[in-house]
Amino acid sequence: MPGAEEPVPLTAAAFTDEAMFNTGRDAATLGWQHALHVLTGGRVSPRPGAAELRYRALLEQVRTPIVGSRRVVVMSRKGGVGKTTITLALGSTFAVERGDRVIAVDANPDAGNLAHRLARGHTRPNARTITDVLSDLERIHTYADLQAYTSQAPESRLEVLASDDDPRITLALTRASYHRVLSLLDAFYNLIVLDTGTGILDSANQGLIADADQLVLVLKPALDGARAAALTLDWLEQHGHGQLVESAVVVINGVRRGVGVPLDKVEAHFTKRCAHVATVPWDEALEKGAQTDVAQLRRQTRYALQQVAAAVAGNFVEARGNR
Repeated sequence: MPGAEEPVPLTAAAFTDEAMFNTGRDAATLGWQHALHVLTGGRVSPRPGAAELRYRALLEQVRTPIVGSRRVVVMSRKGGVGKTTITLALGSTFAVERGDRVIAVDANPDAGNLAHRLARGHTRPNARTITDVLSDLERIHTYADLQAYTSQAPESRLEVLASDDDPRITLALTRASYHRVLSLLDAFYNLIVLDTGTGILDSANQGLIADADQLVLVLKPALDGARAAALTLDWLEQHGHGQLVESAVVVINGVRRGVGVPLDKVEAHFTKRCAHVATVPWDEALEKGAQTDVAQLRRQTRYALQQVAAAVAGNFVEARGNR
């Protein structure tokens, strides 16, 4: 018939989720909106609320693409502040939320324990260490080769390259040693999170800082911890690392009610100097210093760690450091 529309030819393109299951509307996955969606079998499907939209935006920032590889150095001038805990939790958060390769490296010259903190049931438990990688550099050519030297957490997919338990071995690792190993990791991992020692004057630590793209500075909610962290920033600025200070993320770890130090003043100081200040609440699972599974943390703690990861990822668009 003249003027009639031509029928649309039937093709496989007709079989879409939207056409078959009416999923074109953005259904909520959190809050009362999601509960109502489930209760009515999807017949009533409110749009996501403001809180869920903020949470989605947070995760979207955590997933910011990385061009090449990125090195994030986690540091503290004081021991016992939860630096290794934050390294593992931050690396696990990135590994869960991102689709690329994430590895945490124990670069503590004083026999670090990062690998011992992985939850039981590693998909690939491994006794090999960073010194084994250094010895076998000429034999490692592929990602599969390198996986023979790392452990991996089952739920998060985070890989870990351990250090030796003997400090006589780890103290012998030089700035050049770490540079060679990390140059290899750059070829196979998108994100490298480094757990460093407390000695900022240590040659190896200085090399890690010089080659870092970003810093995460960890401190406890205490006056001496805040002072030590501020002195660390002073030293970095005085030694040509002002850009790392400006892009740094400061993590106040283990915050609980009744803390004596005025947190608002501490946060104000570091907010003026660094890109972001985050607080991670006290959590018994982290306080133990034992094997850590991020999935077992309290919801508030997981959310705080996602905020830390988002703050770090906010700088992924910036240029890489010189190395």
